Amino acid sequence: MKGLQAVKGYTVTGGGGTKLYVEEGGNPDGQPLVFIHGFNQSRHVWAKQFESELLQDFRLVAFDNRGHGWSEKPVDAYQKSEWWAKDLDAVLTELQLESPVLIGWSYGGLVIFDYLRFFGEKAIGGVNLVGARSRLGKPEAAAETGEHYQALKTKLLGHDMTEALEGIEAFLTLCSNRQLPAEEYYFLLGVNAIVPPYVRQALMKRSLSNEDIMPKLGTPFLITHGKEDQIVLPQHAIYNSSQLRHAKLFWYEATGHMPFWEQAERFNQELKAFVTSIM
Repeated sequence: MKGLQAVKGYTVTGGGGTKLYVEEGGNPDGQPLVFIHGFNQSRHVWAKQFESELLQDFRLVAFDNRGHGWSEKPVDAYQKSEWWAKDLDAVLTELQLESPVLIGWSYGGLVIFDYLRFFGEKAIGGVNLVGARSRLGKPEAAAETGEHYQALKTKLLGHDMTEALEGIEAFLTLCSNRQLPAEEYYFLLGVNAIVPPYVRQALMKRSLSNEDIMPKLGTPFLITHGKEDQIVLPQHAIYNSSQLRHAKLFWYEATGHMPFWEQAERFNQELKAFVTSIM
């Protein structure tokens, strides 16, 4: 399993001075697509988009969130929404991306809403929420989280490396509705394993709700969600759809938390159609 088929790599400075690693590929003159990964992941989860026909028409950009992948991993730099907002703004600004479409998976949805809260929506063209969260650390958010995922958090967020690895393995298994091929499984396991425990803990300590800004947004939203998602339950996608004025909700049957990986061909086609419709 290869990583991103990228042609350029950058380091940009995000919120609080944190250095973020960014890669891009595809058509440099195409509509920019900015991919934002989820909790405990990295830019490499978008490998099936960076090796697809999307490269012909679009400029694909993916970066490692703070604390993940090749980006810096400060010990105490995860609580402020403004930092996360400035991270995404730094990527958009320094790469001079015009009217980009933001694609946020899982925790990546929170990063997008952090950005929208502090910078507004004028600079973006659209948003694709993929199994994505818009709230965290609230009773409602807990009710929208799968019970099996809730049960493994003690291991996943612990300091003991043996238990943490067991938690990561269980988490990765829950992400897909089917058993991943060994090559894909171990590739993603490596991606997950390099995130320090203190980063996982800090991300889960945040308390966020975006119900105050969501109904005000005029940006087109595509909501992509697996019917068998055991991490972010389907009811959360319904909630997100109800809060956004211009949202289309697409369900993926027999699919878990990773529609872009489990049904990559369909995902890529629908993303292309969505971007084309709003250009």
